[in-house]
Amino acid sequence: MHPMLNIAVRAARAAGKILVKNFGVEVDLNVQTKSQNDFVTEIDKAAESAIIRTIQKAYPDHSFLAEESGEVVGKDSDHQWIIDPLDGTTNYLRGIPHFAISIAYLFKGVVHAAVIYDPLREELFTATKGQGAQLNGKRLRVTKQRDLNGALLATGFPFKRKDMTKDYLAVFASLFEHTADMRRDGSAALDLAYVANGRIDGFWEFSLKPWDIAAGQLIVREAGGIVTDFSGGHSFMRSGHVVAGNPKVVQHLLTKARPHLPESLR
Repeated sequence: MHPMLNIAVRAARAAGKILVKNFGVEVDLNVQTKSQNDFVTEIDKAAESAIIRTIQKAYPDHSFLAEESGEVVGKDSDHQWIIDPLDGTTNYLRGIPHFAISIAYLFKGVVHAAVIYDPLREELFTATKGQGAQLNGKRLRVTKQRDLNGALLATGFPFKRKDMTKDYLAVFASLFEHTADMRRDGSAALDLAYVANGRIDGFWEFSLKPWDIAAGQLIVREAGGIVTDFSGGHSFMRSGHVVAGNPKVVQHLLTKARPHLPESLR
């Protein structure tokens, strides 16, 4: 196993123990509002601290970009970890058993190792650049779906950008007309992991953050999929507008979506 992947797995499992221990427990999680409809709890912070602590024991000089604590530039800025300690906080708060930990390791801005860990199901999605993607040690491949007809897609509502609702619904309507069905499960990290595992054929969403995407995009690519923005480019880590799936599904998804997108997303 890639040494960075080994550390990422160890860190994800440490955070997973915290999440599982406190899931469904009727205690005051000290819920705070980061922005409209966006929440953070003491559990998010505790899980993030466990991840960073585990990594820093092995690599004290590395840098971090974490959802709750923000960017910390270490002595070695070439090595960076992008962390989401609890992707699916709202699900977690409501007792919905669908959330994950997402950790990506970057060297000079390129993701080389990735982990998405669902601690309730004990599903560990991993990838190393150029070496494929796995679920609990079993090789992952995206589906062979040839078009949108019969395809199952996943998405996420732009709840932090409700000014984009009209555009989002126009794209949704266009895609929904041509697909078998659409899912909105509340964890972009798991959506991407499920694309890699072939559980869903494609995924699209507006306005995500780097910690939502960084690990999942490598896992999808290493499983034979494609990850792009809505113009077919590679600015999704910066813009947060992302499309993922097997190559043919992504091609058809972009074709159907583009006429309904605002100029800024084309």
